[in-house]
Amino acid sequence: MFEGFSKAFVREAINRSSENAVDRRRFLRAAGLTGLGVAGVAGGGLALSGSAFASDGGDDGAVTDAAVLNFALNLEYLEAEFYLRGAFGEGLKDSQIDGVGKLGGVTGGRQVEFESKLARQYAEEIANDERAHVDFLRAALGDAKVARPEIDIEAAFSAAATAAGLIQPGETFDVYANEDNFLLGAFVFEDVGVTAYKGAAALISNKTFLEAAAGILAVEAYHAGLVRTVLLAKGLEDAANAISDARDSLDGPDDLDQGITDDDGNSNIVPTDANGIAFSRDVFQVHNIVYLTPEEAGSGGFFPNGTNGTFTTSGDQT
Repeated sequence: MFEGFSKAFVREAINRSSENAVDRRRFLRAAGLTGLGVAGVAGGGLALSGSAFASDGGDDGAVTDAAVLNFALNLEYLEAEFYLRGAFGEGLKDSQIDGVGKLGGVTGGRQVEFESKLARQYAEEIANDERAHVDFLRAALGDAKVARPEIDIEAAFSAAATAAGLIQPGETFDVYANEDNFLLGAFVFEDVGVTAYKGAAALISNKTFLEAAAGILAVEAYHAGLVRTVLLAKGLEDAANAISDARDSLDGPDDLDQGITDDDGNSNIVPTDANGIAFSRDVFQVHNIVYLTPEEAGSGGFFPNGTNGTFTTSGDQT
């Protein structure tokens, strides 16, 4: 039954990847090593029947693989809802949003009237990728998957645009009003997704799940490079760089974030350090950005009631 897995590997994967100690005891006692829901790895891909992370709702706050993947799932819910609404005029289905924690609705979002065929095709492709990421993570987590939290993609973008100086306090930034606004909204998310996956990689113990997360990181990096390229081609570097500065003001004193041009006005499509390596954000810094606050908080911004799972707070970056 465990083609591609040894018993020792399966036991170790459960020990490291279950949401908490209760999961591990419950799982091994109920299923031994013959009913774990692990279908195996075929051709290097991950195949789970949905119960490798069985959970009975407890949470001991441990840094487990399930906790990390649920952290990522919250972000994928946000990205999927943003892109699906802009590209197709509809969000995730009811069968794609249930799980552990409080299920929330989505405020805002509608189909964008794209001016160019290229931007429309890009939006549709990315939307489909983000929906697939949601489905994949939910399948991998099984019963331990978190529900989609409350998401605000209306007022939150106005707050983000205000912080970036794109609009004045009290004004509204309609991210779905046109192609340019939508691309600037995408820029808010994509670089955060790349740095979040890179930062979370060190927390994942199971190499199979690590490989899968690396695959998602690569896709997010493709998306980020695409969005940065299109923004630069459209001459929107000033607005994009203002968004970058706003993100930098939220995630701590270090000057990590980079705009789409450098100080000399040259293109900066791939933000890296001196070694050509992309930078990371930890789970607290990511929450600082999506909650739109440099302070410690449990909710705000794009997640007005907070995220679901183990990692739900931002850090005090002041």
